[in-house]
Parts: sequence; C-alpha cells; structure tokens
Amino acid sequence: MIELLDNGVLAWALAACGLAQLSKLLIELVVHRRWRPAVLIETGGMPSSHAALITGATAGIGWELGWGDPLFALAATLAFIVLYDASGVRRAAGQISARVNGLPDGLWEVRPVGGLQPLEAAEPSLPLFKPLKENLGHTRLEVLAGSLLGPAIALTGLALAGSPLQIAQGLGWLPLA
Repeated sequence: MIELLDNGVLAWALAACGLAQLSKLLIELVVHRRWRPAVLIETGGMPSSHAALITGATAGIGWELGWGDPLFALAATLAFIVLYDASGVRRAAGQISARVNGLPDGLWEVRPVGGLQPLEAAEPSLPLFKPLKENLGHTRLEVLAGSLLGPAIALTGLALAGSPLQIAQGLGWLPLA
C-alpha cells in the first residue's frame, strides 16, 4: 500500500483526469447555464479526461524515468493510440449513433424481448428501442485541451509536491521512512 501511495505518476495522472471531469461540470454551468452533475460520469465533452489521464501519465513517466527510457516510449505510443481513438474511432461511432437515432420510427418490424409475441401484443407504454448514446468521442479541440491539461497537472504536481506519500510525510501525517 505504501508503494502505491509513493506512485506520484499515477496519482497526478488521476488528478489530471479528475480535474478534466470536474471542469466539464464547470463548463456546463458557465456555457450552457445549467447544473448537470451527470457530466461527471459521461464520456465525451470538453476537455477529454482520457487524454488528460494518458498524457499526464506519459509525461510523468518521462519526468521520473527520463525521456529516453523505453517505458516512456511505450507510454507515448499508447497515448497516441488513445488520442487517435478518442477523436477518430469513438467520435465516428457517436456520429453513426446520431444517424441511427434520427431514422424514422417503424423502419423495421420490431418484436419485444423474447420475440414470441406479435407486435400488436407488445405493451404500448414500453419503448421498443432505447436511443443509442451519441456523445462517445471528442473533437480534436477537446482532445488537445485534455492532452495539454494532463502534463500540466502531472508535471507541476510531481515537481512541486511529489507523491501522495511525500505530501503526507511533509504534512506530518505519516512518519518519515
């Protein structure tokens, strides 16, 4: 457990991710003028918390182990995949969901779960289809914002405060090792 508390890279990457998610709530309040805490657990939106998490961890690994370390190269490679996926594949899946949700009702013959009852016997108050989630990915700007936020938080935290263990020891909460 002590080793986990001493992992500043993980702690600050998670802090960057959390701050990105919290900023979505603030943006929702300021820009859209509504209080919607659900944005804290939704995917998509500004900034990308996935981008903040992976770039924060990657920058932290580079800071701790050195920019030439093979582990940094692996983390950077994974970061590129996550960033590409967020603004490419996941965004495209969300756009497809929006088009499917926009199709007219009754396009296909639909049977309730189990498929044995005739369509007329289905209870009319129950929806036959649940709309697909549309906000899956990010715009390039949302990914860019998250990928700048991650290293900014992680590197600042590592340079100025250290790991959670070092912070707790500095505050006198835990004895020095």
